[in-house]
Amino acid sequence: MNHIKKSPVQTLGYNFIGDTHIPKGKDEYYLRNQQNNSGIQYRRLTAYEIEALVRNRNTSDDWNKILVNDAFNPELVQNCKFFGLVRIGKLEPYYLEFHNLRRPVGLYNSTIISCDFGNNVVVDNVNYISHYIVGSDVILVNVNEIATTEYAKFGNGILKEDEPESKRVWMEICNENAGRSIIPFDGMLPGDAYLWTRFRDNNALQEKFVQFTDRHFSNKRGFYGSIGDRTVVKNCRILKDVNIGSDAYLKGANKIKNVTINSTPDAVTQIGEGCELVNGIIEHGCRIFYGVKAVRFVLASHSQLKYGARLINSYLGNNSTISCCEVLNSLIFPAHEQHHNNSFLCAALVSGQSNMAAGATIGSNHNSRSPDGEIIAGRGFWPGLCVSLKHNSKFACYTILAKGDYPAELNITIPFSLVSNDVSKDQLIVMPGYWFMYNMYALARNSWKYTDRDKRIVRTQNIEYHFLAPDTINEMKDSLTSFELFTGRALHKQSGKKSKISDAAAIELGKQALLSKDPQVEQVEILADGFENTNRNVKLVKVTQAYHLFLQLIRFHATSTCIEFIKRHKIKSWQDLKAAIPTTLKVNEWDNIGGQLVPKEAVQQLTTSIVNGRVKNWNMVHEFYQKQATLYEDQKWLHALAILKEVTGLHLKKADYNQFCELLSESVEVKTWMAEGIYESRAKDYQNEFRKMVYGSTEEMNIVVGDLKKNSFINQEKAALESYKKQIQLLIKKLK
Repeated sequence: MNHIKKSPVQTLGYNFIGDTHIPKGKDEYYLRNQQNNSGIQYRRLTAYEIEALVRNRNTSDDWNKILVNDAFNPELVQNCKFFGLVRIGKLEPYYLEFHNLRRPVGLYNSTIISCDFGNNVVVDNVNYISHYIVGSDVILVNVNEIATTEYAKFGNGILKEDEPESKRVWMEICNENAGRSIIPFDGMLPGDAYLWTRFRDNNALQEKFVQFTDRHFSNKRGFYGSIGDRTVVKNCRILKDVNIGSDAYLKGANKIKNVTINSTPDAVTQIGEGCELVNGIIEHGCRIFYGVKAVRFVLASHSQLKYGARLINSYLGNNSTISCCEVLNSLIFPAHEQHHNNSFLCAALVSGQSNMAAGATIGSNHNSRSPDGEIIAGRGFWPGLCVSLKHNSKFACYTILAKGDYPAELNITIPFSLVSNDVSKDQLIVMPGYWFMYNMYALARNSWKYTDRDKRIVRTQNIEYHFLAPDTINEMKDSLTSFELFTGRALHKQSGKKSKISDAAAIELGKQALLSKDPQVEQVEILADGFENTNRNVKLVKVTQAYHLFLQLIRFHATSTCIEFIKRHKIKSWQDLKAAIPTTLKVNEWDNIGGQLVPKEAVQQLTTSIVNGRVKNWNMVHEFYQKQATLYEDQKWLHALAILKEVTGLHLKKADYNQFCELLSESVEVKTWMAEGIYESRAKDYQNEFRKMVYGSTEEMNIVVGDLKKNSFINQEKAALESYKKQIQLLIKKLK
């Protein structure tokens, strides 16, 4: 049975906060008065103004409770019902226009309960607006309900006074069984979400995260909802317990409940037709439109949901787009793209710069008796058409999966690999270094694109977008050992010896063969283990090519970080550079903290500081991100030198100038084949006869797909190569 409560009509608009929750010496408006910082001076109505309001078919339970600014014009208030304390700013004879919507300033045909209005607002045909603070130049037109409850939390997972823990909203990300649940809050960064989902065995740390969130917001009852200056809300149905920033644009939304919508003049947020959003945080500059459904979610800044997308129990990182499809229980780092109606992502940690193709089903198949599986994907994850994966699976950075139904869990540890399921031979095939061999255009363009499209205004976290960085370099270093081990085993098997070879001996045998480019390596079948949870073969192809490619990229990365270090610190000579290099170099492990790469040791220090109480709140955690951002470039440089020493034996502090010049010259060669690879991988699209056959002529093809010679990115990379060559020549002369 519905519980319908009856109260005297004269109490409508009053007693918003219960007496037990009003501090001694305060009234029910004390929080409202703190929130309203417009600076507008209000006064009571004059007898003439009351007479004009009555003549214009307005009613109030108490005209003394209507306060107005001196520039108030009663003729601009018509057919409204007022209850409780209502404060109105200037109403002047203007009309406001936005996107061809033109409405005269004033309050018309609306029921208004205990609200504050800024200057020159338009409120027309708002059936019910209750307990809101509305900014200046706001347009509210054709809205069924705008209301705030006394216990409103505006999407934050906090509790108000005397609320039981069962009322708290949790966001169940990374796992469907709620074992990695976190509490959403306004201002949550991808790094915050990641840290909270990890270290689940550290109860003290987990409790601190809850305390940080609770302390970040007041638990007092009675906060009003707010609508910022110049915001436009039209043709919407229900807005309940919603905070809206300035300059936002909401049109045609069905229901928005318990949500914070951040928006500023520099980062406008828009919400469009048919959207239903419940229990969420929307950061600045987001766009949500055309039938989106989102429940228990955080949408980081400058991201988009559109065309019927469903986002449930998930965190979507900055500068990401999800269209049409369904995403559940996932934590997604910045720069994720998912555009197709039949793709599905569930119970996954996706580390950003990722793209999901049509038909990709990531995380629907559980191999346990409970839906508790997870998928972890490194940066640059790209599941291709109709890929189906099983929990649990894990992927190194820049793994691309060819079309296929993968029958078992995967653990792909080699970065930049193409993984394919060969059904005819019942084997898994892994091609390391695929991106550099066959799709350099996409790899390089994505790195540039993500950087160029990063629209964040406040960049608390330093997001790494380049494909060569500490995480990928570490994975390449470890892959070299894997190549040596698997190659050595294959060669030993090929030799016909019946004795079992140790891992150390296999690594040495494989290393010698790979370094010398022994043609026998290409004749043997190189099998990997630990990549798939089956007994079938996992075959590595093009191992020699990938081995030398990774060696080359490790040297190139060390050289390029040296060049950046020289520019950053204005190094003037080779001796100055050597003096800056420590005698002892250490290869660090790194964590991807929401797209920001941080040494694992620093993350451990952070978690210890949180538990010990030295880091006291989320602001201090964010200060940690900023500090690490300032250290990152030099840390990356030292890490690159340490990897160079471990892999090649070359310690630059002990090297001579000629050895450094050799690295510089080799970097030009690498930069050259990268630029050539960028051109050649794109040129294939213009040379393939099956691509060309749909065009009547080359001229038509160039008009439709663009002239290859005028490709702005390719020309940009060619110019960058020439500039790099000149830079290296000058650097060699300068440091000598």
